[in-house]
Amino acid sequence: MCGRGTLSKSKAVLEKRFRARFSPMDEEQSIVNYNVAPTHLHPVITNENPDQIQLFKWGLIPFWAKDAKIGSRMINSRIETITEKPSFRTAVKRRRCLALFDGFYEWKKIENRRQPHYIHLKSKEVFAIAGIWETWKNPANNTTVYSFSIITQEPNDFMAPLHNRMPAILMPSDEQTWLDTSISAEEALKAIRPLDNDLLAAYPVSNQVNRVSENVPELLNPLSPNQT
Repeated sequence: MCGRGTLSKSKAVLEKRFRARFSPMDEEQSIVNYNVAPTHLHPVITNENPDQIQLFKWGLIPFWAKDAKIGSRMINSRIETITEKPSFRTAVKRRRCLALFDGFYEWKKIENRRQPHYIHLKSKEVFAIAGIWETWKNPANNTTVYSFSIITQEPNDFMAPLHNRMPAILMPSDEQTWLDTSISAEEALKAIRPLDNDLLAAYPVSNQVNRVSENVPELLNPLSPNQT
C-alpha cells in the first residue's frame, strides 16, 4: 500500500513539466505538501482535461457510494484486480488520471518496529503515478466531490526490501498513453511497468512523518546511521 507522499515543487515547475495549467478555481490553492495523506486535495491531470491540473481528493469515492467515508479505503487500486473490482472497473475504462508527486514514504519492517523511508527519483524530479478518478454527488448538500485512487503494482528489486507494493510510476513517454481512454483498459495497463531500479533512491526518515498533522520540510531530512 502507498498511503503517504510528497509534493515539494512549485506550480510553475508542474505546469512546465506536464505542459498543463492549473484550473482557475485552484490557482490560489497551495500545493506544497511534505506529508500528503488520504483525504488531502492533491494535483491530478485527467483524461477529460489533459491540459489542466486540478485538485482532487485522494481516496476514490464511487458514484454509487452512500457517503464519502468509503474513500479512505480506496486510496490504492491494485493493477492485478483493477479491471474486476466493482469500485474500479468502470473508472479504469473511462476515467484515468496522472497523480503528481515527487516522492513517497514506505515503512520497512525492522525486527519489532517499522522504520519510515523516503523514496524519490534520483533526479529529484516530479513524476506521475497512474490513477483513476470519480465524481460523487454529496446528497447532504448536492455538491460534487472529485476523487482519485493511485494504482499499485508488485515492487521492483529496489523497492522489494522496503515494501511488497509500490506505486505505478509512469515513464514520461507512457503518460499520454495512460490518459488515452480510446485505448482499452487492458492495453493501457501495459504502459505500467516496473520502474528501472537505477532511477530510484531511498533513505530512512524520522517517525515524525507518522503524524499526518506534521507537514514541514524537515520530514525529508535523512536520519544519520546512529538514529536508525
